[in-house]
Amino acid sequence: MTTGPTQTAPRSFYRSQEGLGVWEHRGKVAAVGIGHSPTSRRWDETPETSLGAWSIVALRNAMEDAGVSPDQVDGLVISPESLGEPWSPRPVPEDFANMFQLTDNPNDGLSQMSSEWVLKNMPELTNIQFTMYGPGCMSNAICVAAQAIGEGLTQTCLVLTARNNLSGRYGQYGAAAADTVTGGAQWTNTWGAVGPYYPAYWFNKYTEKYGGNHDMMAPFVVNSKRNGLLFPEGFFAQNRPEPLTVEDYLSARWIVKPVNLYDCDIPMCVTVAYLFTTAERAKDMKQKPVYILSHAESRPRYRGIEQTLDEVEESAASLGRRLYEGAGITASDLSFENMYDGYTLFHQIMLEGLRYRGVQPGEALDFYQTDISIEGPNPVSPSGGNAGSGRTRIWMHTDCIQQIQERAGARQVTAVKPEIGVSGGPHPRGGDFMVWGSTPG
Repeated sequence: MTTGPTQTAPRSFYRSQEGLGVWEHRGKVAAVGIGHSPTSRRWDETPETSLGAWSIVALRNAMEDAGVSPDQVDGLVISPESLGEPWSPRPVPEDFANMFQLTDNPNDGLSQMSSEWVLKNMPELTNIQFTMYGPGCMSNAICVAAQAIGEGLTQTCLVLTARNNLSGRYGQYGAAAADTVTGGAQWTNTWGAVGPYYPAYWFNKYTEKYGGNHDMMAPFVVNSKRNGLLFPEGFFAQNRPEPLTVEDYLSARWIVKPVNLYDCDIPMCVTVAYLFTTAERAKDMKQKPVYILSHAESRPRYRGIEQTLDEVEESAASLGRRLYEGAGITASDLSFENMYDGYTLFHQIMLEGLRYRGVQPGEALDFYQTDISIEGPNPVSPSGGNAGSGRTRIWMHTDCIQQIQERAGARQVTAVKPEIGVSGGPHPRGGDFMVWGSTPG
């Protein structure tokens, strides 16, 4: 095993402009393995359920799912941050220190993951030649791994993200816990532009511009919750299997009006890993390969604290054009869409940006009143997303792979043949996205 210090992916790995043409590695990279850990609402502070322990579970599950032995894996891409609070400055728990090999970072294995920690604690990974970080979330890591395989830096690569939720109030750390705030946070925090502020602002402007109201979101949210309960790896399927009704949604308390309780995802703990490889090697794997046809990032500049509705709509439309351009497809080729929905009230902007099923700006709320179920002709978020399975930013990717492999179980779309799907997140103002296909192109 020969790797140096793990670096964050360079800017050259990301596709951020229109006019780049078809992705040069279209169809040359395939997903062949999925590994999930169990889920929980909060970490119970036992080493067996720690982020590190569950990362090992997920990585081993991904290799087993693909039918690949650890010595065949030569790459490791990690999204190192979690969405939850850091563990440090608390001391590393003694039982955790006794069970695992530690690194110099006291957060490692507890509230973040590093390649160093993984390699110290998975001695079976004897052939790792390449490591890299894709910061932010799994969407970024997928783009990094796909580009790395396409460029020949690794051939069989594990991709990992881990999400924690420690005890205590969520989000009470960093700048939010400081007496004074410097840098960019002095503007956003001071004026309350955090958490559900931005989807509330966008949605209010959206209904002012196009008409409609919050009640028209009910079919989408109820559908997402239903799909999440059909996702056995998800939090609600494992821990809170009660369905959500339209009445439940319409009567829920406001968080930041018009964002209500069910418009927000729930923080939780889970770790997820995928195994990617070259299209050539994928032919011999245990599972049907699912090919990456394109990837793109959204990092637009905007003038104020937050994007205006016009700005975010243009970001979403530009993203859609770049994804289609890179994959060599059009909107009509999509079998389903699995865009991010951490706050449900901006999903329609993503859907409209893709022009999914021909939906134009301002038409999504009416579209939600049609059949968007997994049994219908226009499946919307068949994964259930974060709304349906918990705050992770991974469900949409797992579902795209499983749908195209036709092993999504009770979530399997039935009225359309699952050939091309799109996923990614978190949103047009900043995120990473990809197109998946049943064939190389």
